[in-house]
Amino acid sequence: MGNKLKKLGELFLTFFKIGLFTFGGGYAMLSVIEDNCSEKKKWITHDEMMYVTVIAESTPGPVAINCATFTGHRVAGVAGAVAATLGVILPSFIIIYAIATLLDNFLEIALVAKAFKGIKAGVSLLILSVGTNMLKKMDRGIRARIIAACAFCAMLLINIFSWNISSIVLMLLAGAVSLAIFLIGDKRKGGEAA
Repeated sequence: MGNKLKKLGELFLTFFKIGLFTFGGGYAMLSVIEDNCSEKKKWITHDEMMYVTVIAESTPGPVAINCATFTGHRVAGVAGAVAATLGVILPSFIIIYAIATLLDNFLEIALVAKAFKGIKAGVSLLILSVGTNMLKKMDRGIRARIIAACAFCAMLLINIFSWNISSIVLMLLAGAVSLAIFLIGDKRKGGEAA
């Protein structure tokens, strides 16, 4: 029992620190979550982190919370999921609540506004870091490279022309294309075996 409580406390504190010191939302948190959970604590593997990221993006809710919930569940079951989820959301809740109650015009303070400009630059680098790490760990096959290149071109065109396309539609399209490629490849392998 004591070991389980220790594990739950460790999960809570790890994700509390991640939630407290990571700015920029879920995508910025992904590299910090991977560093803590895969590299340092060895709670999940890099491959699992990549799968969790894909699942967390395609399910309802913030990415970082979904990743925390999965990792907590993997380490200590339902209680671990609750501990990790509470750990990652409490810092934001406490800070936003304090700002809302104490400072009416928080973002109008010149020093705060300047600090947030610097934080935006740092967040973009954290998100870029997550993307490059996922590309490095991606399957090196020709199909995977073509899919990644097509996805990159599609996102570039969407951003350049400011097309209003839902991320849900993009995820469904990506899933449909990947499934079609998988099924076509599977049929070819079946035909060659016969």
